[in-house]
Amino acid sequence: MWWIVPVVIGALILLVIVWYIACANNFVRLKNNIEEAFSTMDVYLKKRFDLIPNIVETVKGYAKHEKETFAEITAARAGVGSAKTANEKIKAENRMSQAITSLFAIAENYPELKANTNFLDLQNQLKVIESEIANSRKYYNACVKAYNIKIDIFPSSIVARNKHLEKATLFEITNVKERENVKVQF
Repeated sequence: MWWIVPVVIGALILLVIVWYIACANNFVRLKNNIEEAFSTMDVYLKKRFDLIPNIVETVKGYAKHEKETFAEITAARAGVGSAKTANEKIKAENRMSQAITSLFAIAENYPELKANTNFLDLQNQLKVIESEIANSRKYYNACVKAYNIKIDIFPSSIVARNKHLEKATLFEITNVKERENVKVQF
């Protein structure tokens, strides 16, 4: 009977080791999901990045005196191109979204531009890409949420602290105007 206590203690230690390894592997899986989600989103952001110069050139032909907006779009696009980390990319993409909104606000002032088939085609391509970006942001944020929850909940928080894991950043809208209710007037 003396051997039961060491066997139980050994079994408990083995159980804790197996749990720790499984929990650490789960963090690796969740981290890879975040990286894959960001990479997928990055593909759509690159498509938008490549489409923007075509839209800008089309609008420039009609709205020659809107230089400030064109400069902002160019600066925003440069920021996207130079962003290295996920946080930098998120900030740069939010700035790009604001610049695109300004560009289409300008287009509303030019009826000839709104009737241009090339512009309409580019605008439709951008709408599709923006929809794909929105869906990929949802997936990215869902992956980040699962990872962040795992970091916070007990007992997996023990493994997270031991491995020095930090919460990942959600892709959030930073422009307050985009969060406001849309005002519809007739």
